[in-house]
Amino acid sequence: MPASEPKESYGHDIVLVGASAGGVEAVRGLLSGLPYNLPAAVFVVLHMSAHVPSVLPKILAKNTRLLVKEAGDAEAIKRGTVYVAVPDHHLVVDEGGVRVTYGPKENLHRPSIDTLFRSAALAYGPRCVGVVLTGARHDGTDGMAAIKSQGGVAVVQDPSEALFPSMPLSVMQNVEVDYHVSLALIPQLIVKLAVQPAVKKSQFRAFNE
Repeated sequence: MPASEPKESYGHDIVLVGASAGGVEAVRGLLSGLPYNLPAAVFVVLHMSAHVPSVLPKILAKNTRLLVKEAGDAEAIKRGTVYVAVPDHHLVVDEGGVRVTYGPKENLHRPSIDTLFRSAALAYGPRCVGVVLTGARHDGTDGMAAIKSQGGVAVVQDPSEALFPSMPLSVMQNVEVDYHVSLALIPQLIVKLAVQPAVKKSQFRAFNE
């Protein structure tokens, strides 16, 4: 815990990132601006081929000082770690940790951004920060609505600079977002939110303090 965070509270320490078309470079840019000692865990869903082994964790690891790994089923959540969705599987976050599941596609995708966002919102409520980056169609909109309904924070990349603006635009048109900012500013926003008290500890379960 950073010294500035009250011991009786949690910050916004569940960061959920969704992207699609044009998303590899966007996620790389976001992670490159985060410090190695970020007091939060980061979860990434990027739409990918179901038939090709993913090298995304290796690609992302080259641009960040955080630990980047492919998510494992029943894995504990640790701060300072980036969990990347497995191809053709949903990434789910619950109070017991990380889950990798094979369920129906949502918005034509598996993994689905909505599935990740919705699961984390139910488990960690106001501690969640949803981030929707470049992408086509509208995956992430329903999930972001779930985050907001549970008191979390909604962030979208400025659609005017997104390579594919449909996903951030869809969120903005359907959800009351808290921030729509340029990609370059999202890392410092995440750092700021991570140390801002979000909820008392008695309300939500701890993970690997």
